[in-house]
Amino acid sequence: MLVSTKGRYALRVMIDLAEHQADGRIPLKEIAERQGVSEKYLENILSTLVRNDMLTGMRGKRGGYRLTRPVEDYTVGEILRLTEGGLAPVSCLEGGKTGCERAPECPTIHMWTELDGLISRYLDGVTLADLAASPRGIDCL
Repeated sequence: MLVSTKGRYALRVMIDLAEHQADGRIPLKEIAERQGVSEKYLENILSTLVRNDMLTGMRGKRGGYRLTRPVEDYTVGEILRLTEGGLAPVSCLEGGKTGCERAPECPTIHMWTELDGLISRYLDGVTLADLAASPRGIDCL
């Protein structure tokens, strides 16, 4: 599984909104500046999040974006599934499939199914609140 730029930026935007939710509606321009991403690219991501009721958006002088639910009610898994179209490690498990026509004879299908479950359980167990509260950067040992 390789998460695209769209998925990574969607997570960054959601974390940004979580960290600034006390400020009310956050204008696109502010989010784009803080995240170092073009407004045009973020518009596409934000419209997907709004269409799927993860955010509300409002135009105008006091417009901007807000989360629709409490921060702890969003999971990384649901955000990535929405923006990536799925989390499956192999194509034969994408979209809820349980394998391909070769699944009954496939020596690896159980491994891929198990990995798919591990990925889903892990990402569904990490909330936006967890990410907003986590330290930044990578600590090298």
